[in-house]
Amino acid sequence: METKGIVICGVGGQGSLLASKLLGKVLVNEGYDIKVSEVHGMSQRGGSVITYVRYGDKVYSPVVQSGEAEFVISFEKIEAARYAHLLKKGGIIITNTQRIDPMPVIIGAAEYPDGVLDELTAKGVQIEALDALSLAEQAGSAKAVNIVLMGQLAKHFHIDYDKWIAAIEQTVKPKFIDLNKKAFELGYNFGA
Repeated sequence: METKGIVICGVGGQGSLLASKLLGKVLVNEGYDIKVSEVHGMSQRGGSVITYVRYGDKVYSPVVQSGEAEFVISFEKIEAARYAHLLKKGGIIITNTQRIDPMPVIIGAAEYPDGVLDELTAKGVQIEALDALSLAEQAGSAKAVNIVLMGQLAKHFHIDYDKWIAAIEQTVKPKFIDLNKKAFELGYNFGA
């Protein structure tokens, strides 16, 4: 199998590292070679965070280059636009519709760019947008946005639902397993 790439991006504190860990676990369990590269930047200060996940028969580099990503999983709309160039032709952006103002907007030095998803769609980018925050809250915690988005992503893989659940059980702390299973289910069933 050729090497494929997935980009997970968001704002510090949204759980992109757990999402990449879950994705990595399910892919390793399926027998793929996998490489993950995490770029933290100013993540602890609410800055942009990006994680690259590459998998296939044999993976030599963890970094996803421009035009190589099958999927861009975005925890925030601006982050979807920021990393859309990494998407390959025919790739899909799966994004949370939540708005998180970056520091320049907070201090009044810039305005939040409304309509970023519409602009991407106008350029022919396929986008699956969902209010992952509301679904996460429905599951029991706003912090489960990451797992809701993983549920939406899972629909694009030929990997049994139960194998994703097993990966959640192997990856998440025991006291949060039920909440994360519910968040995953809500993301998986969104739009079904």
